[in-house]
Amino acid sequence: MISFFGSLPRQYARPNFQIASISMAIDRRLEREREQLPLWLPVGIGSGIGIWQVTGDSGLVPLLIMSVSLVLFSVAIGLRRRLARLLVIAAITLIVGFAAISLKSASVAGPVLQKVWTGSLYGRVDKIEYMGARGVIRLEIATGEGQDLPPKIRLNLTQEQIGTASLNVGAIIQVRARLMPPNGPILPGSYDFARRAWFQRLGATGRALGPVAIVKSTAASNSIPEVRNFLTQHIIAQMPKGTGEIGAALITGDQANIDPVDAQAMRDSGMAHLLSISGLHVTAVVGFLFVLAGRAFALFPMVALRYPVPLLAAGFSALGAVAYTLLAGAEVPTVRSCIAALLILLAMALGREALTLRLVSAGAIIVLLFWPEAMAGPSFQLSFAAVATIVILHEAGWMKRWTERRDEALIARALRAIVALIVTGIAIEFILAPITLYHFHRTGMYSAFANVMAIPLTTFLVMPAQALALMLDLAGIGAPAWWIAGQGIEAILTLARSVSSLQGAVMMMPAMPLWAFVMMVFGGLWIGLLKSPARVGGLLPVAIGMWAMLSAPRPDVLVTSDGKHLAVSEPDGRVALLRARTGEYIQDMMLESVGTLSEPVNIEQWPGTHCSPDVCVISMRRGSREWSIMATRTAYAIPELEMAAACRRADIVVSDRWLPVSCQPKWIKADRGMLAESGGLAFFLPSGTVVSVNDENAHYPWVKAARTEPPINQ
Repeated sequence: MISFFGSLPRQYARPNFQIASISMAIDRRLEREREQLPLWLPVGIGSGIGIWQVTGDSGLVPLLIMSVSLVLFSVAIGLRRRLARLLVIAAITLIVGFAAISLKSASVAGPVLQKVWTGSLYGRVDKIEYMGARGVIRLEIATGEGQDLPPKIRLNLTQEQIGTASLNVGAIIQVRARLMPPNGPILPGSYDFARRAWFQRLGATGRALGPVAIVKSTAASNSIPEVRNFLTQHIIAQMPKGTGEIGAALITGDQANIDPVDAQAMRDSGMAHLLSISGLHVTAVVGFLFVLAGRAFALFPMVALRYPVPLLAAGFSALGAVAYTLLAGAEVPTVRSCIAALLILLAMALGREALTLRLVSAGAIIVLLFWPEAMAGPSFQLSFAAVATIVILHEAGWMKRWTERRDEALIARALRAIVALIVTGIAIEFILAPITLYHFHRTGMYSAFANVMAIPLTTFLVMPAQALALMLDLAGIGAPAWWIAGQGIEAILTLARSVSSLQGAVMMMPAMPLWAFVMMVFGGLWIGLLKSPARVGGLLPVAIGMWAMLSAPRPDVLVTSDGKHLAVSEPDGRVALLRARTGEYIQDMMLESVGTLSEPVNIEQWPGTHCSPDVCVISMRRGSREWSIMATRTAYAIPELEMAAACRRADIVVSDRWLPVSCQPKWIKADRGMLAESGGLAFFLPSGTVVSVNDENAHYPWVKAARTEPPINQ
């Protein structure tokens, strides 16, 4: 019997044999990586989540088409091949990731306030946060029925507005307030609070305008938020100002009380991770509890002789890790660290190797399935990237040889450990730099060396002293331990201030393209997760991404979503602002978008600028031509004929109010009406391109919900 392929002419049959030979060659390479392939499962799930982040729900059909195509191709080459099975698994993980984030977004969907609202509201207090650095108390309130408001809002108020009354979780309050929709990015690539609010089910934020009336009071409870607040305030009270706030952050993760200057110094020195409850803190707690429980159980012969003490200690430590995670607010880094700690304790109980890439992969899968929205945030990316880097580095043969135990002097052993710590720190900073630059447009340059001193100081002095102090406080004798902890924290702050003040301590860059960031992440995963020589292939996408990052142009003109604020920049990083009274937050966002540390100047000091009290006209030469930008600064009406003539001379017109139809600039009229649709704008004049917030965000459900017209309680 003549086979089907044999009956075909040779020119038609050859491609099929070529495909078969190629697939066989790929199979041979995959066979070499068979132990590493499970590590790509979270990558597949994360890719599905990433597709949703870029396309929204509209990406479902293309994803299904791509997945079906992968499955059909797998069937065509034969499901017995490893490549075919890998492609089928890839299709499944993509769909799982997309489904996870889609279902999570749908499950948290709720009404969002469409416009600014002022009036009297009442509701139940669900959460209380004390933000001492700002002198603000932040409430999460479940609004009562019958009000045209979202079911959950966030409200800022002061202690004076509460008065002497005792406000606890569960109380019913009434207050006059000003609410607004959760703020989206004010500029392309800037922080999107609306995303976070959506997944927290917050439909509005605002501030109280008068005293708070407590309609129904409640007694203090032992709820986790209240215990956390009590513990935070207790730690602050026991230590000198400045150190107590840092000490509270180390234990409870509450950073709201830290002085902004100290917080910035910690960020610029690369030590801000110490303030976020993560692997360092959970590891310290679990290790302390494991040793304590092991010693305690060993004191009782009836227990020690009948039951495995390590297993009992591991169980006790696991309960402590879960309790500490809940106490610290159960943020993504804490949850990730808790999951890792539980898996490590399980591995120890089973006699397996404690910390491996498979454990990290399992932790990532759990987080991605239950908190898929976390993948787009810096916390998830930084925490998992750091842990994976540590594991990959210390699994390398040369690092194992360097760190293995040997018969040598104590000083030599300590120097060897210090070198290993420095190398690990440098590797982590190299890996994390693209992530921090993508999200924050800045990164610390000396953080590896600062952390060599800060991490041991935190792990072996400050946190044990604080734990001892809290236990001794039960007997009222914790003062000496608090003093020791305070000295350690003061040393950390001194280090942070010194490092952050060094020349070149901070590198800033303008926003990089998303595709460049994805290329670097993919290349890093390729290098880190493969074992064969093929891993060097990951250097190519990393190099392409780095080139795109380093060559990313600065925006020449930035316009906020409300049209009130405008910034112009030079290629060397100098920036001028339209309004002298630009808020600190907006100013920081503009400087981050430009990627500069330069102090901004008033637009009237900018060369080529002519301003009246109401209007500024800026002339800028970019590329081969001169550009003219006109921006209004006041609400005063300009005669229409004058405005029309000025608009015709300008390339770009910016205003925070509606401009008449007769205003027709040469290129773009960014007035209130247009900006309501586009959001903030970034202009790149040499290429004649403009990027808007809603170019990137219009498909998100929180953006669509904020634009719906029907009343909330309809």
